[in-house]
Amino acid sequence: MSQTTSTAADSLAPFEQRAFRDAMGRFVTGVAVATTRDAEGAPVGVTINSFTSVSLNPPLVLFCLDRRARTLPAFQATGYFAVNVLAADQQAHSIRFARRCDDWQGIDHVTWTTGAPIIMGSVAACDCTVDALYDGGDHVILVGRVQRIEATADREPLVYPRGQYARVGNIG
Repeated sequence: MSQTTSTAADSLAPFEQRAFRDAMGRFVTGVAVATTRDAEGAPVGVTINSFTSVSLNPPLVLFCLDRRARTLPAFQATGYFAVNVLAADQQAHSIRFARRCDDWQGIDHVTWTTGAPIIMGSVAACDCTVDALYDGGDHVILVGRVQRIEATADREPLVYPRGQYARVGNIG
């Protein structure tokens, strides 16, 4: 069996980026806010939907962050982050952190083990130390070792299918 390798020419695949995004949008994802702190210790957050578990032993999770994101240097420098899986009634948080990483006015949060902000009212949150950073094309893949995790069964998660927010009923 022959093995194929990708080349620089492969990045010029014969499809449109919009078609790729539309196809990937058919996969329903949850909405989360990844958080850390900047060099001055101020909280930083960014809306993500590229969050997944990697391993149970050790407990690892990952998310991907665009190389152009204003928040990337903070995530690379601190050595820790939290991922806050948003509840259906936290759409405003998602919109806020998709636009501004430093506007924490009115966002109730606490800290756990690492010091990364944990957003109150989220359906789940995990507090992580950075385990690895990987190249992911125009994104950086951040792998975190979970130090603490909590979830609630009584809140509905916010989801994002086909480029719009939605609610999922009774998935518990």
